[in-house]
Amino acid sequence: MRYAKEHKLGTRQRIVETASRRFREEGIDAVGVASLMSSAGLTHGGFYAHFASKEDLVGAACVDAFTQTIDRLRQIAAAAAPGAQTTALAETYLSPAHLEQPGSGCMAAAVGSEIPHHSPEARTQFTEQLQALIGLVEDTLRADGASPDYATGIVGSMVGTLTMARAVTDPTLAQTMLQAGLRQGGVVVGGLD
Repeated sequence: MRYAKEHKLGTRQRIVETASRRFREEGIDAVGVASLMSSAGLTHGGFYAHFASKEDLVGAACVDAFTQTIDRLRQIAAAAAPGAQTTALAETYLSPAHLEQPGSGCMAAAVGSEIPHHSPEARTQFTEQLQALIGLVEDTLRADGASPDYATGIVGSMVGTLTMARAVTDPTLAQTMLQAGLRQGGVVVGGLD
């Protein structure tokens, strides 16, 4: 039985969205293709009609997850008061909600340490999307009247802070880390030129 092109694209997107969420919640290597397809309500055999390999899916899931994060952060920044876009973005990124919801959060904080062990193609997709996140922070810094040169350090600090806060078992320490990450980056304190 042949399906319409729209059906195939919709099925592919369902697989990508399921992978994006599960990779962020459980880690890439912990999620097998059969389990993933079952989560998407599909059979294992249908996977290869949409992807050449799991690595192909990893790249697509990176694009999906980063797109969600960047779109959400762009909306937060746009709604912020003039001069406070970067602060609003950072406060959202380093929030208790983001800490507690990795499945809908940033791919970099969820699987950044796993990506170096994956294919060059998946790593390229991850890199391009991380650069887009850095680009968003550059834009908010410019809008705030600060140098965009701080963007890479701010993103690195936010990702590292969130990663470590998720790793610890002490909720008080995790919250302290989030607050320290905001202060250390100079984002809330206003230490940027």
